[in-house]
Amino acid sequence: MAENSVSYPDTVALPPLSRPKEVEELLVDAIDLHCHSGPAAMPRILDHYEEMQDAAVAGFRAVLYKDHFYPGMAHAIILEKLFPQLGVHLYSGVALNNASGGINPHAVDHAIKLGGKIVWMPTLSAANHINVQASGQAKNFPKTSQKMLDPIPLTALDANGKLTDDTKKVIDLIAEANIILAGGHLHVSEQHVLFEEAKRRGVKKMMVNHPTYVVGFADSDIRQLVALGVTMEHSICMFIEGKSKKFSADDLAHLIEVAGVEHTILSSDLGLLGSQRPVDGFRSITQMLLDLQMPHASIKKLISENAAAFLDLPAKRAAL
Repeated sequence: MAENSVSYPDTVALPPLSRPKEVEELLVDAIDLHCHSGPAAMPRILDHYEEMQDAAVAGFRAVLYKDHFYPGMAHAIILEKLFPQLGVHLYSGVALNNASGGINPHAVDHAIKLGGKIVWMPTLSAANHINVQASGQAKNFPKTSQKMLDPIPLTALDANGKLTDDTKKVIDLIAEANIILAGGHLHVSEQHVLFEEAKRRGVKKMMVNHPTYVVGFADSDIRQLVALGVTMEHSICMFIEGKSKKFSADDLAHLIEVAGVEHTILSSDLGLLGSQRPVDGFRSITQMLLDLQMPHASIKKLISENAAAFLDLPAKRAAL
């Protein structure tokens, strides 16, 4: 847990926990597949090293850093080498935005060769994301510290509604490397086409990011893609106290029920201003799951075991 004496900008404090001992026990071996620590073009409340320290104190097994503009494998490799005593595995991947050349097989190939574990389809550069923001939705989506070049809208589909050749090449690279394909901020209609083709091409690890935010999923879409083998990743930041809160505990319970515990992962999506630190976010969501009467075994799947499978880690760490 972060030291109370340390002041971080625009950080929301961890609310009091009614079952702190249970929360701490459940967090051992937790994995965050969607951590927005810095350095980054967007202002962040902590950096990768600080996140690594927080994760080590809580007993996390792994953290996967996400940046919308650069692949983070080099940071992860160096930090894990410098601080092996912390016992936290660090990972990253590449988001296929304009800064990476868009839906660029060369960027994906490089990420894989450097140990990348995930490829996110376009996020900030997705045509859908740009349209959603232009319509006045997603008003609180984080902005960069300095004005960047205007994004060039990206889509995975051609004029005929078929996947582009580059998207197919990206899918094939992901399938061969057996890493995660994430839908990013593509519209739900694009993600159906994307994941159906990915399944045909042999991708085993498929994930929708925050299905109820920006990308436009309904319950029926979730059920259809879960039946195809796709996992739903829900952003903790959208359910806990902080700037990004949009949904209630009952909403979370419903979404878990729709997809099923086996096909749901909870990741922080934290690091942004006006929010809890990522590990504190895990504490808050774990308390919420306990209040929802979620069994301990189910909580472990949601915050640890399902993500471990996506990283090719055993369900539990070997005893020392």
